Amino acid sequence: MNEFRMLSTSGILGYGFAEESLKIGMTWEPHVIGCDGGSTDPGPYYLGAGKSFTSRLSVKRDLRLMLLAAVAARIPCIIGTSGGAGGEPHLQDTAALVREIAREEGLSFKMALIHSEQPKDWLLDRIAEEKVRPLGKMRPLDQATVERAERIVGMMGPEPFARALDEGAQVILAGRSSDPAQWAAPAMRAGIPPAPAWYAGKMLECGAEPTVPKEPDNIFLRVRDDHIVCEPPNPIRRSTPLAVANFALHENASPIHHTEPGGLLDTSACTFEAVSDRAVRVGGMTWTPAPTYTVKLEGVERVGYRAITICGTRDPVLIGQIDGYLATHRDKVAAKAASFGVPPSDYTMVVRTYGKDGVMAAWEPQTAITSHELGFVIEIVGRTQDIANAVVAMARTSMLHADFPGRLCKEGNMAFPFSPSDIELGPMYRFSVFHVVAPNDPYEMFPIEYETVRG
Repeated sequence: MNEFRMLSTSGILGYGFAEESLKIGMTWEPHVIGCDGGSTDPGPYYLGAGKSFTSRLSVKRDLRLMLLAAVAARIPCIIGTSGGAGGEPHLQDTAALVREIAREEGLSFKMALIHSEQPKDWLLDRIAEEKVRPLGKMRPLDQATVERAERIVGMMGPEPFARALDEGAQVILAGRSSDPAQWAAPAMRAGIPPAPAWYAGKMLECGAEPTVPKEPDNIFLRVRDDHIVCEPPNPIRRSTPLAVANFALHENASPIHHTEPGGLLDTSACTFEAVSDRAVRVGGMTWTPAPTYTVKLEGVERVGYRAITICGTRDPVLIGQIDGYLATHRDKVAAKAASFGVPPSDYTMVVRTYGKDGVMAAWEPQTAITSHELGFVIEIVGRTQDIANAVVAMARTSMLHADFPGRLCKEGNMAFPFSPSDIELGPMYRFSVFHVVAPNDPYEMFPIEYETVRG
C-alpha cells in the first residue's frame, strides 16, 4: 500500500470535536480512526486514584460518534491511554462505556483490551536483573519505591496494537501507551516505513493542534513511503507549514530527536511544504532502531491528604507588606496547630500568591507588585485527611483575622469566594517512578484480552 489514511478526532478523548469534521473526514475514506485517551499533563492524582480527568458524559459522546463511524465504515477504532492514565481501572471503565454504547446503538464487533498496569513482582525481578534505569534526575528504582507505589504502568509501543489488529480486533482499547504508537502501528502494519509512520503518529496524537485556529477537533493524515500530508477536515481550520513545524516540537526534550519504544525518530532534515492553502507535506524524517528495546514506566505513590482554601484581598496597606504578613501567618498556624497536638512533621503548608508570584514562585523575575488585588490558594498536605482539614481551617482563620501594622479594617482581611471555604481534596500523589525497563520482548508487559461485543 503506497498510501495509508488515518483520522484522529481530538487531542484527548472527551475534549470534544465538531461532528461535521468527523462526517467530512469519513468521506476521505480513512483506514483507521482513533484518539489518544490520556496524558500525564494533569498530574499524578488520576493514575493514583484510578480516575479520569475527563467527564464520563463527554467521553461517551465522543466515543459514540467514533464507534458509529468505524462500524459503518468497517475500519478499526483505536483508543490509546484509556481513561486518562491507562491503569487497570481506567481501562475497565472505558471498556464498560464501550459496551454500554454498543447496547444502546445495536453495535457488534470484536474488541481488544491491552493491559498496561505492571505486577510489582515482575518489576522487582527486572530490577534484580539490572534491566531498569532511571530517567532524568530520578534515583535508581528500588524495592521500597515499588512497594509504596499505588499503581505502575508501562508505556507500550506499537507492537501490541499491531498484534490486536492481526487478531481481527475492530475496537482496540489500550492502557498506557506512547501517544504516537497507536498510529504508527496500523501504518507500519500496512507497509509504511517506520519514519513516516512514527511522524504521522506525532501529528495525530493531539488532533487539530497542527492547525490554525487551534481547538480540539479532527486531523487527517495521508501517510506515504517517504512523507506525510496533514490536513484538517473542518473547513474553518488550516494546516500551515508553521503550524505543523511548530507542533513537531511538542512535548519533547529535543526539538529534533524523539525517543520512542524501539528507536529514535529524527526530524532534523524535515521539510515542510504547503500543497494547498489547507494541507502541508512533510518529508525528510528518519528512523534509527534502538540497540535495546525499552519501555517507559510511570508510577505514583500517596504522600498524604490535601485540603485547600481560596481567598483574596485588595487592601493596599496589606498588599504593601504581604511578605511579612505571610511569614507571620505561617508562624501563627504552626503555633496553633501545635496547641492542637499537630506537630510540623505532620503537615506541609504552601501559600500561592496570584498577582505576585503564584505561577512561577521563586523563579518569578518580576519582584514588584503592580496589581491592586492579590489572590491566595492555601494548600495543606497532612498525614491524614483530618489533619489537613484541621490545619487548613486554622490557616483560613489566620489569613482572615490576623492584625498587621496600619490595619484599618476591623473585620476580615480576606474575601472568600466559596462556601464552604475549606475544600477537602482527598489523597495526594506524586510521581515516584519515571524509569525505563528492558522487557524480553515488546509484548511481555502488555497482555491482550479479546471479547465479542454484541449490541
